[in-house]
Amino acid sequence: MNVQIVKDQAAGGRAGFQIFQQALQQGAKVLGLATGSTPVTIYDELVASDLDFSHLTSVNLDEYVGLGADHPESYHYFMQQHLFSHKPFAQSFVPDGTNTDAAAETRRYDAVIAQHPVDLQLLGLGQNGHIGFNEPGTDPASTTHKVALTASTIEANARFFDNVNDVPRYAYSMGIGSILQAKEILIVAYGVAKAGAVAAMIQGPVTPDVPASYLQTHQNVQVILDEAAASQLA
Repeated sequence: MNVQIVKDQAAGGRAGFQIFQQALQQGAKVLGLATGSTPVTIYDELVASDLDFSHLTSVNLDEYVGLGADHPESYHYFMQQHLFSHKPFAQSFVPDGTNTDAAAETRRYDAVIAQHPVDLQLLGLGQNGHIGFNEPGTDPASTTHKVALTASTIEANARFFDNVNDVPRYAYSMGIGSILQAKEILIVAYGVAKAGAVAAMIQGPVTPDVPASYLQTHQNVQVILDEAAASQLA
């Protein structure tokens, strides 16, 4: 893993932008994208740039089960607000949260990934070490699957909803195996609350207890941390 430690989230956005820019210069055609507060400064930098995505494909990590694309807390809506409405792609894929047939939806999304292998995958990091919605205990060979969200993940996401009871209990997510197929991975973490997960991801054993630890097995991982997130590294 190549670790960059930056001053703050704004600096992390600039560092992340450079990695995206370099990937495009090297011929990347498919970008794997993530949602949440962590990647926002990277998206801000992409939107402000003169980079053209109109010939590229995007494939998103995950989506809440039960939320349609027009729901303001759906990940499809998030991507429209933060990136797609400013920088359209030739085609963009997000799991369909309204599809109640989990087997059909996960099969469909696996086919999308197979048809559009990801060149650069952006990830955030959960406080419990999850990547995407791959919670502790997830099979490292997993492909797209329906996930029951843990109490800690529901609590972490409650700030985006009016009430914790409004937070969806399930999500569709790329699996760890799907993520590891990307040619290059960029994972970003900010804040002292992520420090334990960061240390376990980079310096701990490779274990299902810390899904992000499987990134140690990938040959091309870029890590961007602020000083607080890096504070438990030896």
